[in-house]
Amino acid sequence: MGLFNQLFGDGLNDQLKSQIHSIFEQTTLPLTQQNLSNTNLVSELSYKNKLLSFTINWPFAAESLHKQVETDLTQKLTALDGIDQVKVQHTTQIKAHQTQPNVTALANIKNIIAVASGKGGVGKSTTSVNLALALQQEGAKVGILDADIYGPSIPTLLNLSGKPSTLDGKSMQPMRAYDLQAMSIGCLIEEDTPMIWRGPIVTQTLTQLLKETDWQNLDFLIIDLPPGTGDVQLTLAQQIPVTGAVIVTTPQDLALLDAKKAVKMFEKVNIPILGVIENMSTHICSQCGHEEAIFGEHGGETLAHNYEIPFLGAMPLSMSIREQADAGKPTVAAEPNGVLAEKYRTMAHRIGSGIAESKRNYASAFPKIVIENN
Repeated sequence: MGLFNQLFGDGLNDQLKSQIHSIFEQTTLPLTQQNLSNTNLVSELSYKNKLLSFTINWPFAAESLHKQVETDLTQKLTALDGIDQVKVQHTTQIKAHQTQPNVTALANIKNIIAVASGKGGVGKSTTSVNLALALQQEGAKVGILDADIYGPSIPTLLNLSGKPSTLDGKSMQPMRAYDLQAMSIGCLIEEDTPMIWRGPIVTQTLTQLLKETDWQNLDFLIIDLPPGTGDVQLTLAQQIPVTGAVIVTTPQDLALLDAKKAVKMFEKVNIPILGVIENMSTHICSQCGHEEAIFGEHGGETLAHNYEIPFLGAMPLSMSIREQADAGKPTVAAEPNGVLAEKYRTMAHRIGSGIAESKRNYASAFPKIVIENN
């Protein structure tokens, strides 16, 4: 309890100090194994006139969970003899985490999350955008990169218009929508222009979109991958520092076959898999509300279990998700307080907490050494 004592100083007696420490030790942040006796999570502890004040430094974006932790702590702490009031502040402090070996971290981007499916048509892009919005609404600084050069979807999903600007003639400013930073080849070409390019040009374009966009201090960059396990995915593994991958599938056997290939691909290139999302899990009738598993049941959950990776959650096949996506106002932005948005937020919490529990990347903590000839 040494560091804990240092934070408190001499403002209260040892018995009360021990009781508070015990409560902090028994309080675990949701979805993590980290309790508040870890002094990295608690700062600015003070005690005066029976008022206990402190700040919780959340390592993942979860603003909607702050209140429940605060309420629980306040109830337990004010039950102690010597504490009449509790004042809790919250901050979100997302750190950079470890990526695959021998890949250099990118400036202004702490963590990159690749969203893949293996198969097209499973709602991966819609899921990517809603996850990005959920992370952003929960307190993270988020960007999204459309890596599908042949069939970019992000401009439509975010209702992006116009071309990206440049301040220095060398890099592009990210497009903006719903407080997200975004970039896509679709922002640089006409809507009906086909990209008739071979693999090397496609991969070069992807790296240019990533590295020549002036991303602004992102906690997370979501990369919406195209279907398959080809050139783009290989470039991602070899040249781009990826913190982890999310697999999107439907419960249908055909989709699961390709999702398994995506899982094995990320395993081979040493990119951790943050979890599986089962999209179009059930169909909800817009007339009567009846819910039916038209594509099969629990396929994504079984996939996660078999490969020992987290199951992040399931999303229904809902007409409102499709209509909102087509209108350029994804569900999390269109109905932030709705049931479907809450499902996306829960998955975002699980992704964020999973990253927070992984190994840190300390590369940014070391000074950059430059050798000059004088």
